[in-house]
Amino acid sequence: MSPSGLDSRHRDANGEISRKHGNTLIKSLRIAYGKDFAAGCDDSQTLAEVLHKLDEPSLSKLIEDERREAQSKQEGSPQSEGRQQPD
Repeated sequence: MSPSGLDSRHRDANGEISRKHGNTLIKSLRIAYGKDFAAGCDDSQTLAEVLHKLDEPSLSKLIEDERREAQSKQEGSPQSEGRQQPD
């Protein structure tokens, strides 16, 4: 039997909860988060590459930011122009 925490998440041998793997393909994440997830990124790119490209610290933050952008677009907010690229 594998050791697990109270929340049933897998834990590494040192007891830390496993993190998302940076080698997960965007194609796979689009199945879970929708076809528009990480728009402008190629299906064959990895999560680590996309997080670096979009200057996001984590998958959770990327999802949160994308949901916020989608909500802004629905409301017609001036922030709906999308991510700003650095000059």
